[in-house]
Amino acid sequence: MPHIIPVSEADCQVKSWKILLKEAVCEPQQLLTKLNLTTAQLNYKVDYNNPFATRVPQPFIDKMQPGDPEDPLLRQVLAQTAENERVKNYSEDPLGETTNDSAGLLHKYHARVLLILASACAVNCRYCFRRHFPYQDKLASGKQLESAINYITQHTDISEVILSGGDPLIVSDCQLVELIRSIEKIPHVRRLRIHTRLPVVLPQRLTPELLSSLQKSRLHCSIVLHINHPNEIDPVLQQYLAPFCASEVTLLNQSVLLREVNDCLDTLVALSEKLFAAGILPYYLHQLDRVHGSAHFEVSDKLAIALVTQMRNRLPGYLVPRLSREETGAAAKQVIA
Repeated sequence: MPHIIPVSEADCQVKSWKILLKEAVCEPQQLLTKLNLTTAQLNYKVDYNNPFATRVPQPFIDKMQPGDPEDPLLRQVLAQTAENERVKNYSEDPLGETTNDSAGLLHKYHARVLLILASACAVNCRYCFRRHFPYQDKLASGKQLESAINYITQHTDISEVILSGGDPLIVSDCQLVELIRSIEKIPHVRRLRIHTRLPVVLPQRLTPELLSSLQKSRLHCSIVLHINHPNEIDPVLQQYLAPFCASEVTLLNQSVLLREVNDCLDTLVALSEKLFAAGILPYYLHQLDRVHGSAHFEVSDKLAIALVTQMRNRLPGYLVPRLSREETGAAAKQVIA
C-alpha cells in the first residue's frame, strides 16, 4: 500500500493539514460510529478487511450527514464487499498505464506529459482507477524524476506538464517549488497543471505558500480539482479557495459519474452551479474507468448521455462539463456527449 509522507518530515510550511492527514480515519467501523450509523442501516455489506485501506480525514467526514446511510460522500469512501466481485471487462490496469517504460512519466497525449509525483492520497476513493497501481516502480522521485525532467527537456513538442499521483499536493510546498523551478527552466514548457482531490478533502492544504509559488511562476498554472457532489463544496473549502480565485491560477473541475452518488440531474445541475459560485469551472464529467472493485459504481452510457443532454436544457453551455471516457491507446479523451 502507498505510504503517506510522515508529519514529522522537516518542511517549510505549517503542519496543520499534515496533522489532519495523520489523524485520518482508517477503520470502517470508526467512520460509521462518527456518523451515528450501524451496518444494519446500510443497503450493502461493509468490507472490513479490504486491501485498499480506508482513509478519510475529518474535514471530509464533516461534510457528511450524520445518521444518513445513503450519504453520497460516505458511499464514495466506505468499502463494500461488492469490491471483491470479479466483473468482465474490468481489470487492475484499465488504462494500460503499467506498460509504460518511463518510470514516473506518462506521455499519452500530444504536447503534454503526466508526472506520477506521489503514491498516496488524502482519501481512498473506492472507484480509484489507480487503486492497484505499482507506485513502488512507477513514481517520479529521485533519479526517476531527474530522468523525467531530462525526457521533457529533450522533447521540444511538450508544452504542458501535469502533476498527478496519488495526489501531487501530498508533497510539501518546498518540494513543489523545487520541481516547478526545474520545469520553468525548460523553455518549451508553457503550462503547469495540478490534478488534485486533496483540497476538497483537506482545504487547509491550500496554503499561502502554494499560492505564492504558482503566482510567481512564469508558467500558466491550473489546478484541476476532483469534486463529485455539491455537498463536497462547503464554506471551509470556499474560504481557502478564495485567494486562488482572486489570483491568475485557473481553477477547473473534473467529476466521475457514479451510481447512487451523482447520477441524478438535480445533483449534477447543483454541482455545476455550486462550482461556478466557488470560482471553479466545470471541465469533465468522466465515465468510470473500469478498474477491479468499482463495477457497482458504473452508470450506463445511455443514462449518462441523457443526463448531460438534460443539463444543457437547464444550464448555460459553460456550466455543462464534457462527458468523456479515457481509452487505452487513444490520441485524446473520447468525448461521448
